[in-house]
Amino acid sequence: MLVFNGLSKTTTSTKMVKIQRRISKPDWLKIQLPNTSEYSWMHKTIRDHKLHTICTSGKCPNAAECWGAGTATFMILGDTCTRACKFCNVKTGKPDPVDFKEPFRIARSIQIMKIKHAVITSVDRDDLPDGGAGVWVDTIKKVKEVNPGITMEVLIPDFQGMTNLVDRIIEAEPEVISHNVETVRRLTPQIRSRAKYDVSLDVLKHIAGRGVVAKSGIMLGLGETQEEVLETMDDLVNQGVKVLTIGQYLQPSAVHLEVQEYITPEQFKFYEIEGLKKGFKFVESGPLVRSSYHAEKHINALKE
Repeated sequence: MLVFNGLSKTTTSTKMVKIQRRISKPDWLKIQLPNTSEYSWMHKTIRDHKLHTICTSGKCPNAAECWGAGTATFMILGDTCTRACKFCNVKTGKPDPVDFKEPFRIARSIQIMKIKHAVITSVDRDDLPDGGAGVWVDTIKKVKEVNPGITMEVLIPDFQGMTNLVDRIIEAEPEVISHNVETVRRLTPQIRSRAKYDVSLDVLKHIAGRGVVAKSGIMLGLGETQEEVLETMDDLVNQGVKVLTIGQYLQPSAVHLEVQEYITPEQFKFYEIEGLKKGFKFVESGPLVRSSYHAEKHINALKE
């Protein structure tokens, strides 16, 4: 069995894994981004307004589908993260100073793009005393002010477990607050930079305890077992999480963690069924599922 970063692995298994890396992705992971005028227009709008979206920074395979459904995921607080998670394609390093005009730019661009349901996320800003919470609040309020009737999901960092900062996000009243645990407990130290599994659970419990819809997500194919995935589901539902997304990890570059396994669509379906049995209101589970996939459907159905 191959284990990441400094842990032992046999010469034979290492050689086998390297050979496997040359094999093409399975058919169910092969997609082509459409070259449509609408898709090009969205790209141009994002570029012209100097916006950062996780759709582009994260190389999301569902960008065209989500944009076509009137949903987009915007990334605030710049495009450089203070953490260096080994799965993430977002730049890491020393961030630029906070741009306090960003909330209005986001709000105005959502208006121009006629977005019906906005998903807002951010880089981690551990360099800031409030972790960027102030900009988060300003962005949520400005988006709602400029776009009456819009619904919103925010995908927040852990704020280093400081729930007083999470409370500021809650008080801005987004409809859904999401925070991803990303992977199972055992793999967390090897995959996530600075983040702790139990801190993430505490943040989600706090969100749910305040009466807000709590959502989380995990990615598969990093060496986790089925038993560990099911245990992670239990951990999340026990914190009050209502919506869960499960998708395939895809290595964004040669310097990121390698894929250990391509999970089959049948196995993803199994997790969806098991998740609903465990008590989640919604489980989006599939090879191409990402955090904001079908986000507009979650909020609409949760209102019913």
